[in-house]
Amino acid sequence: MPDLWMPGATRLDIGDHAPTDGGPAKAIGHITWDRNATAAKPVSLVPYENLVEYFGKNPAGKANAPHILWDPFTGRVTQFAPANSRTKSLADKPGGTRTNRAGSVVIQVEALFFPYCKVDGKVYAKLTDTPCKGWAQLQAWVHSWGVPNTWPMGRPTSFVPNRSASVWASKAGWYAHAHVPENDHQDPGSWPAFVTTQTTNPPAPAKPKVSVAHVVSAARKDPPASDGHTTHRAEVLVVERALKAEGLLAAEFVDGSYGTKTIAAYSRWQRSKAGGSYTGTDADGIPGAASLKRLAARHGFTVVA
Repeated sequence: MPDLWMPGATRLDIGDHAPTDGGPAKAIGHITWDRNATAAKPVSLVPYENLVEYFGKNPAGKANAPHILWDPFTGRVTQFAPANSRTKSLADKPGGTRTNRAGSVVIQVEALFFPYCKVDGKVYAKLTDTPCKGWAQLQAWVHSWGVPNTWPMGRPTSFVPNRSASVWASKAGWYAHAHVPENDHQDPGSWPAFVTTQTTNPPAPAKPKVSVAHVVSAARKDPPASDGHTTHRAEVLVVERALKAEGLLAAEFVDGSYGTKTIAAYSRWQRSKAGGSYTGTDADGIPGAASLKRLAARHGFTVVA
């Protein structure tokens, strides 16, 4: 089961837990919008601690608290209710959809932000202008509850409402407050893009190359030479390991020397059905291109001339 409480978040449980109704898993993006500012008259951002106090301890704030208060400037997160409980940040009119409960989860995220807020002397017109610190972790936790990284009504880019009761009822994903039926709010105006965590797989190791000419040379030169003599050791080892994997050569003879034991093992490979069902002098233990390519195909190496 996913974590009821977001890892790394400050937990301030306000109680009043209640189940959701089931259905498509949802997350709702809000902004606090606790001050009205303009481009001509920006206003300093309200301290994070003030909002924590309001939602966590003030009766009026607790009655409208989200699951999550997120500070996009510092990455701080405070959580007021477990993920599987409804909260009450959405308007819920009698007789319609129970907006705060309309999903297997309805995780409400309130970003500490209002348009044209001022932080450290800089003015931020949109939420997406902020550093959005902690968004990746927040998105990942919400996603762990089955909320897909999609916006069924479109990622918010303005304060223009766009509401569809049918989409809301049937589609899982992220919704702006401005998307939710029975509500008249226009926030959040913008929201950060989903973070794509791409796992870069290391490139597959290059297949070993075995030259037909080299292993034939080894098969002719190694047996009459002193015990353990090697001609093209690295390439012979590739062939011997493949023969061992086929059960045709004992491990003690996988030494890079194409000696009599390797010749006998390769002869058995040539005579086998997988090796080509060769007979007579065609199964003399000296590799040919066709039988070697059959062995290569089964054991991941490349045959060259």
